[in-house]
Amino acid sequence: MRMLEATVAVIGAGSMGGAIAAGLVNSGCADPSRVMACDHNDDKLAALSAKGVRTFPDAGEMLACDPDVVVLAIKPQVLRQSVEVVRAKLAGKLVVSIAAGVSIATLEEMLSDSRVVRVMPNLPVQALSGASALCRGNLASDADMDVALQIFGALGSAKVMREDQLDAEGAVVGCGPAYVALMVDALTRSGVEKGLPAQACREMVLSTMRGVCDQLLESGEHPRAYMEKVTSPGGTTAAGLRELEPALIGGVQGAIDAALRRTVELAGE
Repeated sequence: MRMLEATVAVIGAGSMGGAIAAGLVNSGCADPSRVMACDHNDDKLAALSAKGVRTFPDAGEMLACDPDVVVLAIKPQVLRQSVEVVRAKLAGKLVVSIAAGVSIATLEEMLSDSRVVRVMPNLPVQALSGASALCRGNLASDADMDVALQIFGALGSAKVMREDQLDAEGAVVGCGPAYVALMVDALTRSGVEKGLPAQACREMVLSTMRGVCDQLLESGEHPRAYMEKVTSPGGTTAAGLRELEPALIGGVQGAIDAALRRTVELAGE
């Protein structure tokens, strides 16, 4: 893996910001001395500091260290007011925003003197198995995109997309970990109702999901083709799928639509 030469500062060490900072160190992509994070929560900073990340209680103090890249891991509702405080210190820098629903046009209006890249990652970046969609701002250079891809590529899969695809990617992939966790919980609860020990059932469900994902990634096989291998004619899986498929597909589509509606609402708040 190519080592990151840029210094990266993350504003906001919550679930996503903390995962990005920790993931850069855990992946070996960045020397801990090149990763910084700030947050008002001492416990979150302490967890990152234990990994060697340079931590700060104040964004202005962190930006005074003159990082090359600044990641805005701030909730969209408070992004504008947070950026306004440090706007002058972001001038001339590559600024990466992970705020859902906040367009490049809005970001560039807020950060007119910065080079902007918009990214939609998801929480498994913490396990170096995340998925991130990147979209280039008008002032960002090829070199800027290379750095952004290096950062998020170290945390899992990173793909360049058009901006009109980012909200959908966020609703599908950004929210996806919660949907998968819900499926694990649903299978476990059903197993417990049928008499299986809860912990053993959960471990077996998780092991099964990990195996399916690993096999699909390794083979490149379409999920439908994989399903056919498990489904015997007239068997138990066929019966289960007949019941599950309509409800699951309808539920997933409804969840994506709801997430997209909320993305639009957040962008306007």
